[in-house]
Amino acid sequence: MRQTFAVVAFVCMVGPLLLDRPTVRAQAPARAGELTVTNPTADARPSETVTITAADVQRVVGEKNLQLIHVRDERDADLLTQAIDVNDDGTFDELIFQTDLKPRDMRRFRVTVGERRIPKKDEFRAYGRFVRERRDDFAWENDLVAHRMYGAALETWAQEPLTSSGLDVWVKRTPRLIINEWYMVDDYHRNNGEGADLYSAGRTRGCGGSGLWRDGKLYNSINFRNTRSLANGPIRVMFELMYEPWDVGGTAVRETKRITLDAGHHLNRIEMSFAPAPAAGTALGLGIKNNKGSTSRVDRENGVLRAWEPLQQEGFLGCAAIAAAGTVVDAASADGNYLLVATLPAQGPAVYYAGSAWDKAGEITSADAWDAYLAREAARLRTPVAVRFEASRP
Repeated sequence: MRQTFAVVAFVCMVGPLLLDRPTVRAQAPARAGELTVTNPTADARPSETVTITAADVQRVVGEKNLQLIHVRDERDADLLTQAIDVNDDGTFDELIFQTDLKPRDMRRFRVTVGERRIPKKDEFRAYGRFVRERRDDFAWENDLVAHRMYGAALETWAQEPLTSSGLDVWVKRTPRLIINEWYMVDDYHRNNGEGADLYSAGRTRGCGGSGLWRDGKLYNSINFRNTRSLANGPIRVMFELMYEPWDVGGTAVRETKRITLDAGHHLNRIEMSFAPAPAAGTALGLGIKNNKGSTSRVDRENGVLRAWEPLQQEGFLGCAAIAAAGTVVDAASADGNYLLVATLPAQGPAVYYAGSAWDKAGEITSADAWDAYLAREAARLRTPVAVRFEASRP
């Protein structure tokens, strides 16, 4: 009996383990891809952002999770990447990384699958957030520039109420991300060596804000009412600001503004969707505040409006807006702004670029240098890099 019990007990204990043991299947090794990026222009393109779609990643290397993708350069360095969910549906749609391209340059990269690489704090070069504690600012930055726009609470602030959808600027001369630090110490109107909040947008379009232009008048929204963050570094910050309807020549128009800023760039990509579509004859007004001592220049061929102005005994500030190619119809002035007037697309969102440069940062130190930078950026926007992505040869 003891022997029989022992055998039965052994079978009862071991049998289920054998039956429940999962079947081990050999997995095919992950494929690798070869990515070629070509600069078709005669200008150098530093910090060029390269985008790979999720569909192409799955097609070439057979992986759905973009956070597991690694991009390696010719020296086999594992480059910083960022997976982007462009519509906030919980699924990553694009993978981006950056590279420096010489004129007419071509570079090759190897794309592989591996463990997720989590970027370190000091690798982040783009960041933004809703700042509830500062009366509803939305502030964002990269390694070169910092900006903010104003939310609802500022309209009723007892100390200094302000209704403005203009683009404000914080100048900086450090690649560090400073938004949180400057808000925390609350001493950002004084330059302690790294920059400061020295620019006042007021009720104007500030440093490249937008409005709608109709019958010779500029119509501006009030402060934003809601926000949505879509990407927050290390390479790109992307978010949306929602504006309640405002009157545009007798039509109430609602706007959603999507702003994207990549590391290493002075210009934000600003995409505006309107509902309902503005009435026929309405145009886009891109504005820069006409401050005392400022000079402006319009380059209609490249769709560029720029200003260069003294900044409170702290050097000079350049502001700019670049309209979509072929859309500029006029240059004007209104409500204290230099304006560039551009046509709205018949369907879909309107897109333009806007940003700033501070001479004390040491990169762009004159109006001529600012003009040259903007001409190169306009050319870059018109002529994207060529990207070829295919499976590696055995």
